[in-house]
Amino acid sequence: MQTLRQDAQAIIDKALADALPDSAVRRALEQFQKPEGRLVLIAAGKAAWQMAKAAYDVLGAAITGGAVITKYDHVKGPIGALELFEAGHPVPDENSYRATSRALELVSGLTGRDAVLFLLSGGGSALFESPLVPAEEMADVTKQLLACGADIVEMNTLRKRLSAVKGGRFAERCLPAKVFSIVLSDILGDPLDMIASGPACPDSSTCAQAAAIAEKYRLALSPAAAALLRQETPKMLPNVTTKITGSVRELCRAAADACRAEGYEPVLLTDCPVSYTHLRAHETTLHLV
Repeated sequence: MQTLRQDAQAIIDKALADALPDSAVRRALEQFQKPEGRLVLIAAGKAAWQMAKAAYDVLGAAITGGAVITKYDHVKGPIGALELFEAGHPVPDENSYRATSRALELVSGLTGRDAVLFLLSGGGSALFESPLVPAEEMADVTKQLLACGADIVEMNTLRKRLSAVKGGRFAERCLPAKVFSIVLSDILGDPLDMIASGPACPDSSTCAQAAAIAEKYRLALSPAAAALLRQETPKMLPNVTTKITGSVRELCRAAADACRAEGYEPVLLTDCPVSYTHLRAHETTLHLV
């Protein structure tokens, strides 16, 4: 039994190590081709510093500039010449807006020879924000949604319509440059347009859905905000290539690979609320949840 425990712990440790932001980014960059022109790195989210550090370790001097936006006390040191910002989470603050404004400056004026490496993780909805309504109202809408128990999909459906960067609008601002987006998923099912409100992903939600959410929770909105909910978001972004990494699905696959390395037969269950891996060894079955 002690050997089984040791094997199970080894499998868990290996799976978690493979799913960490630095490992996940390195794997995703295996498919990245450096541009002929400039390469701007923009990272946003709670894991932004780790993701940016991993990318910089791989690409180094090929990165010509960029900005890293994460929550307070999450910057662990300088990363080359990248500009580092800490900002509010889960409610955006003035530092969120200032950092995002700088990111937009860095991607303005790019050409078709240039590229943007966009690293996104959970928390990006608050940290990466450029509101189309007064900052006070954007913060108030977020607080209302949190207070009434809205889920993350509902929150992002509304917030992306009040933002100049969410719902695919950031990728539009990068045109004509290509965008290579690496997304560290924090939502089951990996809905790209909902992770951090999808700054570089075509938006699948509709104005009708946004209006229904506002009505459901009886949100107090200004006329300007209500009008923005009636404006559609980008539905096509031909300049974007996206790689999802570090997700629950990838964690399960990493666990399965670690099982095989230890001599066990993994069985992945994907039709239950939480995916998990069975370890079968002789008459013993271990469950890694």
